[in-house]
Amino acid sequence: MSNLDAIFSPQSVAVVGASTTPGKVGHDIFANILKGGYRGILYPVNPNAKSVLSVRAYPNILDIRGDVDLAIIILPPRVALKAIKEAIKKGVKGVVIVSAGFREVGGEGLEIENQIVAICKKAGVRVVGPNCLGVINPLSSVSLNASFSRRMPKSGNISFISQSGALCTAVLDFAADRDFGFSKFISIGNKADVDELDLLRYMHDDKDTEVIMIYLEELKKGLEFVESVKEITSGDRPTPILVIKSGRTTAGARAAASHTGALAGSEAVYDAIFKQAGIIRVDSIDELFDYAIAFAYKNKSETGKFTRKVPNGNRVAIVTNAGGPGIVATDMTVSSGLKLAKFHEETIEALESHLPLTANLHNPVDIIGDAAQDRYENALTSVIKDEGVDGALVILTPQSMTNALGTAEAIVRIDRRTHKPILCCFMGIFDVSSGVKYLQEHGIPVFKFPENAAKAFGALYRYSKWLNRQHLAQFSLKHNKERAAEIIKNSLAAGKTYLSELDGLELLKCYGFNLLPAQIAKNENKAIEIAENLSFPVAMKIISPQIQHKSDANGVFLQLDSKEKVKQAFQKLIERAKQFNPNAVIEGVMVQKMAQPGDEVILGVNRYPVFGPLLMAGLGGIYVELFKDVVFRLAPIGRNEARRMIRSIKGYNIFKGFRGRPESDIKAIEKSVVSLSDMVMNHPEIAEMDINPLMVHEAEKGATVADYRIILKALDNNSTGRS
Repeated sequence: MSNLDAIFSPQSVAVVGASTTPGKVGHDIFANILKGGYRGILYPVNPNAKSVLSVRAYPNILDIRGDVDLAIIILPPRVALKAIKEAIKKGVKGVVIVSAGFREVGGEGLEIENQIVAICKKAGVRVVGPNCLGVINPLSSVSLNASFSRRMPKSGNISFISQSGALCTAVLDFAADRDFGFSKFISIGNKADVDELDLLRYMHDDKDTEVIMIYLEELKKGLEFVESVKEITSGDRPTPILVIKSGRTTAGARAAASHTGALAGSEAVYDAIFKQAGIIRVDSIDELFDYAIAFAYKNKSETGKFTRKVPNGNRVAIVTNAGGPGIVATDMTVSSGLKLAKFHEETIEALESHLPLTANLHNPVDIIGDAAQDRYENALTSVIKDEGVDGALVILTPQSMTNALGTAEAIVRIDRRTHKPILCCFMGIFDVSSGVKYLQEHGIPVFKFPENAAKAFGALYRYSKWLNRQHLAQFSLKHNKERAAEIIKNSLAAGKTYLSELDGLELLKCYGFNLLPAQIAKNENKAIEIAENLSFPVAMKIISPQIQHKSDANGVFLQLDSKEKVKQAFQKLIERAKQFNPNAVIEGVMVQKMAQPGDEVILGVNRYPVFGPLLMAGLGGIYVELFKDVVFRLAPIGRNEARRMIRSIKGYNIFKGFRGRPESDIKAIEKSVVSLSDMVMNHPEIAEMDINPLMVHEAEKGATVADYRIILKALDNNSTGRS
């Protein structure tokens, strides 16, 4: 028995703070449990009432003669603390604190919340809340509505977790309008004890939950969350998790000394967490329900076993009786990461034999407005059999010859014979209602608009890619961790928080990065001497702790191929540095061998409280801030996550030999990302860092660091580098 069963499936419930006054929380929650048909024993606790809604009331939970599994607490903090002590003495196994005034107000409220958690933890009692809506289990064996919501939702196979109690009531209304059912429904409030990770683990093990939806405001765990959720969304019995996260439009990025720090806001952290954990992120409540319907879609095999229907690829066939909606679906299909399937010749022949001359036999298949159910059945049967089709979208608009119910019945028959997903769009309300109801009763996803169906199919495909992702052997990398630590220690001991160019060069070498030979020149003659030793052409860069972004001060010269050009460049760099910042301390000019041609990539890291190091990779050089084509992941990562990370860059095709260019050494980029991950995990003093650009050469020729910036921060005595 799980330690959360007492929360979701209690045999008995005591409402401590039950009220006789309608409109008060203590009255309404008790009424909702009572009128919701709760299957267990219900006890109101109120020292000032003989009964609540004709149910005998008890002055104290200790006065109840029978056992109590779950205590619902609806009392102010001080009184709640006393009541919970009594509840523990009574032997309760779970507590839900609905009332507010705890951590969210600070001061005494926070102190009392901490006391409650400590007391319950010692007793082995789990706590939901405080400051939450409550918990709902609509399954007929429990029928518990311990919440503010007057409406008991329909029973289903989807669970919902929310950090917002207010949002829950709106979601329940929305669900009722869409005839949408739940397995479990909970608001977690302050997350004093039970948090979203506890609930995700519980719902993953719950035989009645097939899909989990979350409304998320913040996470208090980073790497632990990723590793735990990855096991839930993968493994032998994967459970899809759909999340809607508030605050997506908030800029979030802080003023920072590195490109990475400037680009990496809080939403970059959450996007990284979701992608690494296999969570599907949605943009709206409407989309949350659309996707949940699609992910709950099951296929019943001949043995009676149900399996989730996900496409093996992204090739979609569209069957429609109206051209306009078919075009809309086509557009959204392409923008959702899918593509229109190209039919084999025998499929075209089959369609031609069944459809009128005016029909379009190619994708999208337009079977014309007068199509009856037989035309739908023949067309859908033909395309779903095509080996080049991974699934289908069926669009129906109500016209004079349309039989919505008959078409729905035909779709269900075909669906039972194929492992490929079939998503439907029956447009309209009254004229198609019988068909929509029939599809819903048989578990076929049906949507009001074609774009909703196409986006849901795209989400299924992304999840399919997650389930079927490859697992390559990890890179075997060797690092000089000890020397790297010594470099960082010496720099901090000297009071430097910005690692010098030469120290940075040596640090990167400790982690296997290929760097260009370079030396610092204090005068123009030394610069010429260094350039001749390196052999022309060379690059020259101003060196000053006050000028970290050299391009801002025009502090870089490239492709210098003569002594005279080196001399002139030295003079101009000093002049420009003084003009840019008269107070800048100029340590000299770096003369560096020019890198071989290659694609410019940026790698970086920024460290966050709670979550730790956030890695960045993307298209680099001077365009990084213009295009912002970068992706993020939480460290540590290995080869497989680095591989997925690089492939998610929008401009990834550039590395694949775009328009006749030679293919880049993509493996070298992946190795560099893993080495960077190792570095920042081993050395928590690295606060921010850019490698920009990393020049990535042709395949098998590696990559070279052309420029870098490493910012340090001394650790507190108790710091682990993750806070």
